[in-house]
Amino acid sequence: MAWCAPGNGPPALLSPEGGWSRGSILEWLIAHGVTGSNILIGLDLSPALPFDDAGGYFPGVEAPEHARGLWALVDNLCVADLHLGVTSFVDHAKYSRYFRRHGGREGAAFGGGAGRMRVVEHRQRGSGVSPVSCFNLVGAAQVGKSSLTGMRVLNRLSSAVPVWPFDPLPDSGPVIVEIYTSIAARAAGLRKGLSKIRDAASLDTALAAFGSEPHAALPRYTDHATDAILTAAWLRHVHSDPTLWTPEGLTPQIAQTEGWTFGVR
Repeated sequence: MAWCAPGNGPPALLSPEGGWSRGSILEWLIAHGVTGSNILIGLDLSPALPFDDAGGYFPGVEAPEHARGLWALVDNLCVADLHLGVTSFVDHAKYSRYFRRHGGREGAAFGGGAGRMRVVEHRQRGSGVSPVSCFNLVGAAQVGKSSLTGMRVLNRLSSAVPVWPFDPLPDSGPVIVEIYTSIAARAAGLRKGLSKIRDAASLDTALAAFGSEPHAALPRYTDHATDAILTAAWLRHVHSDPTLWTPEGLTPQIAQTEGWTFGVR
């Protein structure tokens, strides 16, 4: 996790003793909701599954018709899974057939190919980034597992922090948005296939594209750390652009069922 203050100071990593867990992230989010911090929080996950393409998350079985119901479904079925895990959900007899899982286990309802996509993910694919279906749980690029665990976190927030676009933007206080770090990388001028930063000089060059001062040296450079730092600077740089809060294609229905990735117009 990285954060930056208003202005042009460099983003910095937040590294609590013992590291982060899903539970500690949840506690951190709730604390900002309680104090009413004026902070924009980007979560690198998909807060909902595809709905619009098939008229439902799980066509053919009874399922929620909005994202908050989906969050509750996942959380309730996984209540016994430690660390906000989701094994019980992806292995559930009713829902497992919609996912592509390890060991060549592709459910009959997965749909083949790259899998089902949300409206915003189709839009992303037309703009130079390559999202992966949340129904795919296999491979280094998959985000399905983190998205499902993230839904458990969002459900347990109990509206302590608004989540855009499922909730209206508050006049003040914290708000959560979905981010995709590749969007920030492209905005910084990093080309597709070369967007992972693993050295100090490249990170400072990318930060400068967002008007940020150079970062403080890291003990170790990983693409996870640099993704967080660069995306924090990007959020600060673009958050006041009104077009990003009113993207074309974000209908009231999609806002409640699929959500939207911040930065996709």
